Amino acid sequence: MTAVRTPGLHRGDTIDVERIRADFPILSRVMRGGNQLAYLDSGATSQKPLAVLDAERDFLTTSYGAVHRGAHQLMEEATDAYEQGRDDIAAFVGARADELVFTKNATEALNLVSYVLGDDRFDRAVGPGDVIVTTELDHHANLIPWQELARRTGATLRWYGVDDEGRIDLDSLQLDERVKVLAFSHHSNVTGTVAPVAELVARAKAVGALTVLDACQSVPHQPVDLHDLDVDFAAFSGHKMLGPTGIGVLYGRAALLEEMPPFLTGGSMIETVTMEAATYAPPPQRFEAGTPMTSQVVGLGAAARYLNELGMPAVEAHERELVAAALTGLAEVDGVRIIGPTSMTDRGSPVSFVVDGIHAHDVGQVLDDDGVAVRVGHHCAWPLHRRFGLAATARASFAVYNTVDEVDRLVAGVRRALEFFGE
Repeated sequence: MTAVRTPGLHRGDTIDVERIRADFPILSRVMRGGNQLAYLDSGATSQKPLAVLDAERDFLTTSYGAVHRGAHQLMEEATDAYEQGRDDIAAFVGARADELVFTKNATEALNLVSYVLGDDRFDRAVGPGDVIVTTELDHHANLIPWQELARRTGATLRWYGVDDEGRIDLDSLQLDERVKVLAFSHHSNVTGTVAPVAELVARAKAVGALTVLDACQSVPHQPVDLHDLDVDFAAFSGHKMLGPTGIGVLYGRAALLEEMPPFLTGGSMIETVTMEAATYAPPPQRFEAGTPMTSQVVGLGAAARYLNELGMPAVEAHERELVAAALTGLAEVDGVRIIGPTSMTDRGSPVSFVVDGIHAHDVGQVLDDDGVAVRVGHHCAWPLHRRFGLAATARASFAVYNTVDEVDRLVAGVRRALEFFGE
């Protein structure tokens, strides 16, 4: 297969963002109104480098075939490419390859775990009288599956609240032996808050609960080693980490995956089949029923290699510079309120804010007129917005290809919105 294009080079502990931007053709697009695109919505979905597009195109035009089926050359090459993608993604997040299950997105990965935890064939299944814990910070994808698990099993759902800075309030809930699952987000997709993972994992272990981490907003932006984090399960998505759409990843401890019954059944995930019954393949194939998303795995493997080549410490340092500039610039605009931490302590990429007297959608429209793309709404975190008495916020979220100049355009656009609607 074609070698991955060389990404932007390091300059000491920094990265050459202009060289990186050359790998993303979409960033040169001129938007309506004649302004160049400033894409500040990577928390929703990231743009894709040529390395990822090339990897998928090369695979589809030279090596595409059915994975793990048959014995012809294309099948062998496709299987090798698919499993090489798994190896590269596993290395990127500090996991073993057999601990990664491919799903269509992170939402499906979290649903897989919640579904299996309601299956009485699993020794760790949740039942009546048990407690499931999440947090008020979480994305709907890490809340609604647990609501449904509680409904199906008769368990009770409880949650940690958040303080006025948007951080998890560890004093708001005490865990006991009834707690079987603790699910939480590594980084909030609204406030950018970084969860105290070590403390939450320790609390869960103390009562024998399983931990489930939503890592969608952390894996693309900082070094993540899932073994070091010591969680039982984690989910992240490809499209948020410069990879293709249609591919998510579930990490599970090998011993737990080995004990778990399947989520979906059919082809590819079986060991033996008779008319009366079936036995199932070992993980991860047990959880990958049907024809897999082969080219997407190849593309995500290329994204992992691309980010690894840049160096995740350098990626994190660059993005922290952008977030700090956004926090400082927005704080200087009268009428703007940051929803979340206003310092860089334990803070990730998303910067959500409201502007006095102006609906978030109107702020977003003015920014769009200037070519600045941000997200507006509740960001699939309705309970968190209710906690702050808000219907919606505007959110800027950054990636390795963004620049301080784009942050300045964000701040200037917010000022223009205030001038326009203040007339």
